[in-house]
Amino acid sequence: DYQRIVVTQGQTLRLFLDGNLQFDASDEHRYHEALVHPPFAAAQRHENVLILGGGDGLALREVLRHEDVAHITLVDLDPAVTRLAREHAALRRLNQGAFDDPRVHLVHDDALVWLDQERELTFDVVLIDFPDPNNFSLGKLYTTRFYQLLGEALREGGAAVVQSTSPLFARRSFWSIDATLRAAGFYTRPYHATVPSFGAWGYVLARKEPFPPPRHLRPIPELRFLDDATLAQLFVFPRDMSRIEAPINRLDDQVLVRLYEELAEALA
Repeated sequence: DYQRIVVTQGQTLRLFLDGNLQFDASDEHRYHEALVHPPFAAAQRHENVLILGGGDGLALREVLRHEDVAHITLVDLDPAVTRLAREHAALRRLNQGAFDDPRVHLVHDDALVWLDQERELTFDVVLIDFPDPNNFSLGKLYTTRFYQLLGEALREGGAAVVQSTSPLFARRSFWSIDATLRAAGFYTRPYHATVPSFGAWGYVLARKEPFPPPRHLRPIPELRFLDDATLAQLFVFPRDMSRIEAPINRLDDQVLVRLYEELAEALA
């Protein structure tokens, strides 16, 4: 009802939404370890976790490595994606049956609407794993309005992370997301990781109070990509990805969608 979903299986398992690659099983561990474990290292508590997007269950798999997590709410718009993640044998093996864990509460809703309606709920860690803002429906999830609602949902001492496209191939878009979070009242620590299927990929770590970049991962078994030395390097930007002036994305002026369209035209 919402998007075209394609799974391919050859030498590796891949998921595409509306023709855009979401993950490749050969290197998705890099993306998802980088998404999940830095905010866990930055947050003061970890009992109550919110995942917005991430219907494939792969970020959820990484969250479940943290034994002190007591409750996880995952909000994804499309029930067809989460059903696939629970029932497709190969994808279920990849996410290690994450949706079966009794700590997981699954919600199918628009994330902005849900945050606006559920204001009594607060979280220690929030992971935002939406597709890139290539239309206005997605673009609204990257606006100051959305991040203001996020701030209300984040507990004191909590940490949030936003997947933020490539700081190399979409540099203005990446720094626009950072600028938008800061305009909404957050302190930020941008970082990036190399994921071969996507290239250099960016994230923005955010808290409601000033904080240093995390330097030590929590003790978690079986990580394939991250260690403390690698974690420190994630926050170092080479010159061609370093901070530039970028516009703020607002609900009534979705500059991020226009930046995405301009980039697509340039690459066409």
